[in-house]
Amino acid sequence: MIQIPGEPGLFCFDAEDGNLTGPYGGLVAIEIVYETHSVTEDNERGIATGWQPGRLSPRGRELAAELGRRRGGDRLAAVFSSDLARATETASIAFAGLSIPLLLDWRLRECDYGIYNATPAAELLANRGGHLDDPYPGGESWRQAVARVGRFLTDLPLRWEGRRVLLIGHVATRWGLDHLIGGIPMEDLIAADFAWQPGWEYLLR
Repeated sequence: MIQIPGEPGLFCFDAEDGNLTGPYGGLVAIEIVYETHSVTEDNERGIATGWQPGRLSPRGRELAAELGRRRGGDRLAAVFSSDLARATETASIAFAGLSIPLLLDWRLRECDYGIYNATPAAELLANRGGHLDDPYPGGESWRQAVARVGRFLTDLPLRWEGRRVLLIGHVATRWGLDHLIGGIPMEDLIAADFAWQPGWEYLLR
């Protein structure tokens, strides 16, 4: 892992061969901004939605509009969103009326909790470590979900080299970025709380 000088929190990842590299020496990077989907009715009720669609709450719709004000003038070449309804609703509200392409991709989805989709979040969190490599019954493991995000990252340079793009997704989306670009071990990510902030930024070579 190589941190970019003067840019704390920004790292570079070689999408072609999987090696972390420096950002200079003639390399053209893709700037990635990551934002979570906005607050949902399930979030407010303490439900882990997983692969269920979900729907934004009134507060979530307000925060989605705020996301648009924060990022609407951020030099974005495209917005990529998970195809789950709560993410697409966030993107549609945030970037309504703007000429930024909005592209949906299922690989940015949350981890599939299988039979535990739409169950209490506290119960799911208590057992999360047991599914780092062991898939949820009828679903996938966290490592499989992160690998799925990695396949999305591998495709990005085919069209968006040298551009700045925004991703709207879920916990698995951010863990994919933190693990594959930031070099953070999955064991550390799965043991940590997901603390919200107004966006994270990465560099993808």
